[in-house]
Amino acid sequence: MTDKSPRKTKASRPDYFIRQKTFLVFTGGLAHFEDADFGRTNMQPGTKRLLRFLQSWVINTFAVLVAAIILQGHIAYKTSTDLIVASLLLGILNAFVRPILMLLALPLLIFTLGLFTLVINALLLYFVGFLLKPDFYVDTFLYAFLGALIISIISIALNVMTGGARFTVQRRRPPPPRKSGDDDDDKPVIDV
Repeated sequence: MTDKSPRKTKASRPDYFIRQKTFLVFTGGLAHFEDADFGRTNMQPGTKRLLRFLQSWVINTFAVLVAAIILQGHIAYKTSTDLIVASLLLGILNAFVRPILMLLALPLLIFTLGLFTLVINALLLYFVGFLLKPDFYVDTFLYAFLGALIISIISIALNVMTGGARFTVQRRRPPPPRKSGDDDDDKPVIDV
């Protein structure tokens, strides 16, 4: 005879709790996503790095796809495999070549307050189009710049939404209102 009651051990959660948690995630919106575990606590460091790489690759592929759709005819690919290879090559160039270009262009980056980064991203996208010319094509540098701008915006948005960003967006509560007896506005102010 089998016992159909849910087990209550630390290693496994009861079935009704998992269903309830899933129900809360979808009906409560994105606010409950930070409470969801998704198995991240028990992963090895190498597995976490691999999953972060795959997440970054999927986001980058989606961003290049959206840029190719928006700039139809100016950024083009033949098959979906060509798009995946192009986004992988773009990710590799961003990981290894982009830091070198950023270091060489440091005076321009400082002078333009970081906006020259878009030019570097456009150069890398144009270079990927040059390397994969028959299969993945970028028309001109202007469309590479626009494509890099679209890719950057979509990548930032998706990384923030999935939690893979290097920065986080936080909302802080305003300080509690003061009591009427703690009014320090009547005291003199000394400006130095």
